[in-house]
Amino acid sequence: MARAWVCVGGAVFFLSCLVLHWRFSDPLRGDNIPKVLVFTEDGYFLRAWNYTVDTPHGIFVTGTPYEQSVWITDVGSGSYGHTVKKYNSLGDLVQVLGTPGKKGTGLNPLQFDNPAELYVDDTGEIYIVDGDGGLNNRLVKLSQDFMILWLRGESGAGPAQFSIPHSVTLDAVGRVNTASLCLEQHACGFTPDGKYLIVAQLNLSRLSVLTAPPSGGIGDCSVISSIQLADQVLPHLVEVDKKTGAVYVAEIGAKQVQKYVPGPSPTPAVGP
Repeated sequence: MARAWVCVGGAVFFLSCLVLHWRFSDPLRGDNIPKVLVFTEDGYFLRAWNYTVDTPHGIFVTGTPYEQSVWITDVGSGSYGHTVKKYNSLGDLVQVLGTPGKKGTGLNPLQFDNPAELYVDDTGEIYIVDGDGGLNNRLVKLSQDFMILWLRGESGAGPAQFSIPHSVTLDAVGRVNTASLCLEQHACGFTPDGKYLIVAQLNLSRLSVLTAPPSGGIGDCSVISSIQLADQVLPHLVEVDKKTGAVYVAEIGAKQVQKYVPGPSPTPAVGP
C-alpha cells in the first residue's frame, strides 16, 4: 500500500512529493495537535506523531518501498527548532542536525537559523537551504555521514548569492536549483524528464513552467506556460512526482493542497 506523508502545524501548509509520497506542513497548530500525519495515497488516514517537532517546514522522504526515512526541517523557536531531523517511518527520531533550540551561523558544530527545505539525492548526500528569514543565506551540502562538503551563499541577488532561500531541488544531471522568497520564487521542482522546471510564485498566485538549460550547461530559463491561480491562493511549496509527473502544490492562502496531473499531448488536426 502506498503511503502519503503529511507534516502539519496552523496557518501554513507545505508539501513535497517523491514517487508515491506527498506531504505538507501546517506548523502553527499547537503543541498538543499532531504535526506529522500519515495517509495512504488515496487519502485514508493511517497514523500521526508529534514527537520532537516544533515548527515543521520542509519535508523529504527517502528510502525503498520496504524502508523509509522522513527528513523534516524545523524553523521553530522552541526547544526543537533550528534543526534538520531524520525519522523512521513510525516517527522515531533517528538523527538531529544542528543545535536544537539554538539558532546560529556556526559550522563546527553545525548550526542553522530557519532551515527551510532539504533535498536528499540518490547517493544519500543532503542539500539544505538555510535562512528562511534568519541569519543565514546559504546552501549547505552534507555527505552521507553528515560532514560538510561545501557551503555556498551570501546575501544578495547575484550568482551564488541568496535572499531568503526557500526551496532546493536537483535535476537529473545533478544541477542544484534553489528558489528565494525575495525573488518571488517560492518553490521549484523538475519534471521527470528533466526538461522543465515548475516554479511557484506566492505573491502572484501563479505556477510557471520553464525550460531548463540543456544537460551540461548553465543558463537562463524561459517561461513557456503558466497557470494563474485565484487571488490570495498563495502557492508556497511545489513538488513533482518523479514517477508519474503529477505536480503537487501547497497553498497557504487557500489552505489546501492541489494536485495537477499531466494531460495527453495535443493531437494535430488531420485534414479530410
